[in-house]
Amino acid sequence: MKKNIRMVILGELLLFVVVFALQIAFGSWGLSAVTWFLDLPSLLLILLILIPGLMIMGEWKEFIKSFSVGIKEYKLLELKNIIEAVSAAQKLTVFAALFAIIISGVMILGNLASPETIGPNLAVCFLAGLYAVIIEFFLLPLRLNAERKMNEEMDMDDE
Repeated sequence: MKKNIRMVILGELLLFVVVFALQIAFGSWGLSAVTWFLDLPSLLLILLILIPGLMIMGEWKEFIKSFSVGIKEYKLLELKNIIEAVSAAQKLTVFAALFAIIISGVMILGNLASPETIGPNLAVCFLAGLYAVIIEFFLLPLRLNAERKMNEEMDMDDE
């Protein structure tokens, strides 16, 4: 059975949105809690490390190819390069989130004079970690799909 990775990612996005919506709907906070999960600077910081990092390492083209594995045919070496590119993206995402969390933590510790802002600022600090988990949630199937396709190619070569 041929799996379309784009449909898998779309299904994951739908699953994520439904679970998030159910959590908000049945939580005691109401729809206003949606804004608690939005922090554009943290997301931009992660993306500004992830995308240029992949470009600097020369992995951007292979990373983009990971969205078409299973749709287009790739040679064994190309699949290996795609897996390495997605792996690099996973690591960059984790490092970028840690970087954002540390920066936010330092800013919180630098502003301990107003204790009433510690809670909201700490919540924003954790959002970078949440964003990294969400990005990883989408990167993992890309890597698994490429690994599965590479294994299939290796099995065909053995025959």
